[in-house]
Amino acid sequence: MSIMTEQGKKAKRGKEVVSQLPTEKKNQLLQRMSEQLLLDKESILAENKKDLEAGEKNGLSTALLDRLRLSEERLQGMADGFKQVAQLDDPIGEILDRWTRPNGLQIEQVRVPIGVLGIIYEARPNVTADAVALCLKTGNAAFLRGSSSAYHSNRAIIASIYRAMEMEGVTTDAVQLAEDLSREAAAEMFTMNDYIDVLIPRGGADLIQTVVKQSTIPVLETGVGNCHVYIDASASKEMGISIAVNAKTNRPSVCNAAETILLHEKWAKDHGKDLITALLEEDVEIRGDEAIQTLSEKVIPATEDDWKEEYLDLTVAMKTVTDTEEAITHIRHYGTGHSEAIVTETEKHKDMFMAEVDAAALYHNASTRFTDGEEFGFGAEIGISTQKLHARGPMGLQALTSFKYIVSGDGQIKR
Repeated sequence: MSIMTEQGKKAKRGKEVVSQLPTEKKNQLLQRMSEQLLLDKESILAENKKDLEAGEKNGLSTALLDRLRLSEERLQGMADGFKQVAQLDDPIGEILDRWTRPNGLQIEQVRVPIGVLGIIYEARPNVTADAVALCLKTGNAAFLRGSSSAYHSNRAIIASIYRAMEMEGVTTDAVQLAEDLSREAAAEMFTMNDYIDVLIPRGGADLIQTVVKQSTIPVLETGVGNCHVYIDASASKEMGISIAVNAKTNRPSVCNAAETILLHEKWAKDHGKDLITALLEEDVEIRGDEAIQTLSEKVIPATEDDWKEEYLDLTVAMKTVTDTEEAITHIRHYGTGHSEAIVTETEKHKDMFMAEVDAAALYHNASTRFTDGEEFGFGAEIGISTQKLHARGPMGLQALTSFKYIVSGDGQIKR
């Protein structure tokens, strides 16, 4: 029996326990995890340092190193995440609907856990904590497969989580961190239908597509983010610059960062140079079309690939358009259905954008950086789905549940 199968069996056993935990016990466990994570701060940061040093030696990109890096502030955020999830309403047991049939049968639709959730992710050790918090609050077991680049960090975080579970008398079987990080083990995980109910990949396009194509287990697909900010002719100079710069530079390594800025040709003529200056001051490399290139000698000519690229770095593509319709056409062609924004004071253009752009999150006069479980009030998130079935956008507690029907009668039989 392989290590992966052994861990799958443990997760399945653990699921039967955590699915029956009362809300009070789950919240108490999450509070304990929050406290323990901070008590183990020094050892977690020391292990993270090993991963960072190895990552630099192995030539990891700036974006991946940023995702990998932990700090006291980020650890505090992870600890706060456990508390936030503990404070959220428990969805399990919620009666979604109820009705009585003409024959007297009473039917209830009740929210239940999915089972064992397999989460595959790259670099980000904070996902380890977020995933555990969300899985346990929803009565699910977690089977986690982090990347080798975060090996030491993930093991340290799981060790801390195990200490909290042991103190609360909850089986650690319900949280499994894959011990075998080989390609063969990954391929095995994709086909562990007997032990895993859903797979959730979090990472770049290559990882997501590998899981989608090779998995025999249902996949909750988190999508790449080729996100756009369109600045319309009526947008104020200050708001247009503020939103575009924030969407690109606030944290460029994440999927809700803007990768392309579309400018109405009039706005570009009036304010484009100021926007370019503001981006250059933040060390952003700009790749623009011919019209954008005329605004600054520091703009690099854009290629077709630039309109498709998820840079996850301080690089942005910039293009002029003649109207809102052309901006929508561009987004339809190159967007990934993640997050799209329009900056405008023209109600008609806002309404057109909202009606005709198909994405998980659409913004009017706000940064795309708000596509996030915490920002939406969901607490921590398991990922951002660009699918349309079951879950879309930031996936919080409800996205990790299913439902069952409970039917009560008084002797009815089918005739």
